[in-house]
Amino acid sequence: MPAKAKSKVVPPKRTKLATEAVSAPNWPALQPLIPLSDLSLETLLPDQIVVIRNFWTSTLCRNYVSFLSTLPLVTTPGQPKKGDALRVNDRYEVNDPAFAEQLWSSTGLDILVTGTKRGDQEGVMTVDERKKLWCGQVCGLNPRIRIYRYGRGQFFDQHYDESNTIVLPTTPPTPAKTTWTLLLYLTGSATGCVGGETVFYPGLDPAKGFSGKSSAETEPVAVSLEVGMALLHKHGQDCLLHEGREVTAGEKWVIRSDLCVRR
Repeated sequence: MPAKAKSKVVPPKRTKLATEAVSAPNWPALQPLIPLSDLSLETLLPDQIVVIRNFWTSTLCRNYVSFLSTLPLVTTPGQPKKGDALRVNDRYEVNDPAFAEQLWSSTGLDILVTGTKRGDQEGVMTVDERKKLWCGQVCGLNPRIRIYRYGRGQFFDQHYDESNTIVLPTTPPTPAKTTWTLLLYLTGSATGCVGGETVFYPGLDPAKGFSGKSSAETEPVAVSLEVGMALLHKHGQDCLLHEGREVTAGEKWVIRSDLCVRR
């Protein structure tokens, strides 16, 4: 009687993350830019919320909205996973270290954030003060680039942003963690977008394990959209509860990344 043939064991296929499966797009050039001397960090809430107004020119924002409109954006599911906030928007996500590095270094964001090459000008934070603010030595941006488009009736309900540990693909690789969210607004009232403000609730304790327990009564901080403005806010254990209000007219376009510090 012939021996039974052994069944072939086929290893399970590895499922790629969406960011791994997507090829990096051919991003438009980051031109024209505002001179670094005309840019500054503006604190809206100490140790929590910082903005850079006119970080990108209106021309550059317009060029990017036109380009991003051609990408295969996907509408978020209407029913979020358990524990996730309800978000209704269209998004595109890609892992692109080269673009993250461009956004970090060619725009002057690296100098604005770290304070290097600017000297200790009056009224400007020292390098050590910046390291304390950003929760460490900032070494770049998260290469996980996210594009958000909010149309009329779309919003992002109240939520916290988590911190993530990553390895930046430098030579040699840099172990890092994310500490602050970066939101770059490409549209605003000047482009016909109404609503969509990012609203923070300091009256609730920072995340600290995402408890969201009520504390002192404090007015919410509503950040209105401005074309070309960069918004930075602390995330992880010290993240404030926040939301993206409903867009009632026009479109809200956002480029999202994170500040990364060395581990």
